[in-house]
Amino acid sequence: MFSRILRRPALAIVISLLILFLGWLSIATMPISQFPDVAPVVVMVTLDYPRASAKVLEESCLIPPKRSTNGVPNMKSTTSDATSAGEATIQVVFNMGTDPNQATVSVMNRVNQVTSRLPPLVQREGVIVNNLTPNMLMCVNLYSTDKNADQQFLFNCGYINLIPELSRIRGVGSAKILGTRQYALRIWLNPDRMRAYKVSTEQVMKALAEQSVIGSPGRLGRADSKTSQSLEYVLTYVGRYNEVEQYENVILHANEEGEMLRLKDVATVEFGSEFYDLYSDLDGSPPAAIVIKQSYGSNAHEVIQEVKAKLAEFRQKSFPAGMDYKISYDVSSFLDASFEKVFHTLIEAFMLVALMVFVFLGDVRSTLIPTLAIPVLLIGTFFLMKLLGVTINLITLFALVLAIGIVVDNAIVVVAGGL
Repeated sequence: MFSRILRRPALAIVISLLILFLGWLSIATMPISQFPDVAPVVVMVTLDYPRASAKVLEESCLIPPKRSTNGVPNMKSTTSDATSAGEATIQVVFNMGTDPNQATVSVMNRVNQVTSRLPPLVQREGVIVNNLTPNMLMCVNLYSTDKNADQQFLFNCGYINLIPELSRIRGVGSAKILGTRQYALRIWLNPDRMRAYKVSTEQVMKALAEQSVIGSPGRLGRADSKTSQSLEYVLTYVGRYNEVEQYENVILHANEEGEMLRLKDVATVEFGSEFYDLYSDLDGSPPAAIVIKQSYGSNAHEVIQEVKAKLAEFRQKSFPAGMDYKISYDVSSFLDASFEKVFHTLIEAFMLVALMVFVFLGDVRSTLIPTLAIPVLLIGTFFLMKLLGVTINLITLFALVLAIGIVVDNAIVVVAGGL
């Protein structure tokens, strides 16, 4: 075959063009990430149990799902942890080569089998199962120059408007704001007043559950198969309370003389955040930090570009006055620097090879051979990387930079030996 290529240069040119075409096609379709997928697939199960201690979480929330997920197909190991903030996680590590989507489905099916055994509050908060790459893709900080826009306002504005849009971008595995600053009505109980009126915390919780409910009273005058009705009335109900005054007037005790003990007599009700568990700062202003992680097999460069486009769109159309964003961390900066270094190394190799070969050999044909062989071999490498399932990342780009020198040396040696 090599003798035919030497006798027929047109065949060598066609093969080189085919290698270039396949290489460029592979570059356009290969996933780009910061690091190679050398880590095994990890599926995380997250549980929330507000006001529970780490010991309560371990005994009531972690044991059933951990036992159920043990033995999932292709599982390698599992770990769990619980915090005093009411959060618990279970990490299920799978063997290399496991499909992340299939692993997530398998873990979810096992967790669903024991969800009914978890505390009602945990079931109401929800059990989240997802698979994410461990590395952070981007970190975006929402801030505002308006003094009236505090961190709570920024959190809820991003949580309600921005997070759903970012989560729908293809390749985004997770988009969440650090901390829990959702709007909530907070009830601060006064122990002295509760002791004076002989009211316990359980009684307060029971009164709230009985009076702040979502009800469906039904209808009046509805027609049936025997009688017809010309008017039909739909009964409405106040529903769950959402105002401070409504919670303040919740009745805790009442007697036959009409005396009533209301919640405002033993507690202070205010509109605030659900938790005050995390604080952040950006140039002296309290921002809302959004952390974005990519999903397995996605193109990090394309995901970052779509996220930036969506952020720019929101800045023009939806952001309140004074609100803006700042990207504090971006993986694409490292990837762009690596691409730029490969490109510069390639250009420098072209110039040095062409100059050195022409100076020492004095032949234009001998100069063109190694100069043209370098891009053919390097671009064709991406086709082999595509076949082997290797992604474009910092490690492979660094390897290409090193390989350029080897290709240049071999091309010069081959040309010099042929002469």
